[in-house]
Amino acid sequence: MGDMLMTGPAVRAVAYGARSVTMLCGPRGQAAAELLPGVDRVLVWDCPWIANPAPDATWAMVAELLQLLDPAPARAVILTSFHQSSLPTALVLRLAGVRHIAAISEDYPGTLLDVRVRPDVDVPGLIPEPERNLAVVRAAGFELPDDDDGKLAVRLPARTEIVPGTTPEGTVPGGYIVVHPGADAPARTWPASHYAECVRQLVDAGHEVFVTGGAEEAELCSFVSGGGLARNLAGTTDVAGLVHIIAGASVLITGNTGPAHLAAALQTPVVCLFSPVTAAESWAPYGVALELLGDQSATCAMTRARECPVPGHPCLSSVTPGDVVDAVYRLAAATGRTLAETAVAAAAGRRTGAIT
Repeated sequence: MGDMLMTGPAVRAVAYGARSVTMLCGPRGQAAAELLPGVDRVLVWDCPWIANPAPDATWAMVAELLQLLDPAPARAVILTSFHQSSLPTALVLRLAGVRHIAAISEDYPGTLLDVRVRPDVDVPGLIPEPERNLAVVRAAGFELPDDDDGKLAVRLPARTEIVPGTTPEGTVPGGYIVVHPGADAPARTWPASHYAECVRQLVDAGHEVFVTGGAEEAELCSFVSGGGLARNLAGTTDVAGLVHIIAGASVLITGNTGPAHLAAALQTPVVCLFSPVTAAESWAPYGVALELLGDQSATCAMTRARECPVPGHPCLSSVTPGDVVDAVYRLAAATGRTLAETAVAAAAGRRTGAIT
């Protein structure tokens, strides 16, 4: 989700200069691709050199992609993360008959690329990922329109289901805080006990808290929500529902994961517990009010580790629940967001600490 959302400004630039835009992506990026302004069609293919875990690379897999790309588009722009090679994709696109291909490539591309953008030569190494993607499409001749601010954006989808606790019309009342504790890699996660204590402090202060996650994160989210202190929405909603939940929030608390970038696209302020295994300069939520927490100089920095290589996970475990609560208040004050109080807290007459 995060990788896909960070292509958004580049996609809009291509859409501004093209008759139509087809997005080719893996199954994990499909839902986010369908939210991007400028995308007319989404093709889904599980790529053996990108996906993790990856499917076997077979002639049948290549044939499937060639069939998807028939008739071949006239032009293609390949957008990759810094650790991915564009050349295998370029080879298959050439075999499909694509006449003009642009991409970043550190390696000599031969005849596979018509426009080669060289990392650290044509584009700096540590810049925000949306700007890196924009550099590729600009090299291919595409520019954003003058009235486009270059930030992340999504099309607000229709609600496909009503999330528990929403109004009959399906809109979640605003002013609440969303906590999303899960992440794709353990090295990017704040300790679950820290999340749970943070939720307890926020609820004790009278704030409405929603905990979100997939069905596979139900146990984690149940623990973090304190057995009912916060509203546990794990597994109860799809991506469209998550969009509406985050859009209505005052603040999102999460790690370096897809919902952080979804919040950026929705301009919902983010408290981001960011592990330095990847560079915050490139991968922090882009163009949104942000509190970035975590020791960015820790010894795990830039290792790209999925499992933390340092005992105790100090880069994130050193951030206390109180640090996060303070960051929530700073963001609410700086952005003018209201933090809603829970009905229980209001009835008990507790001091809510709500910021208007």
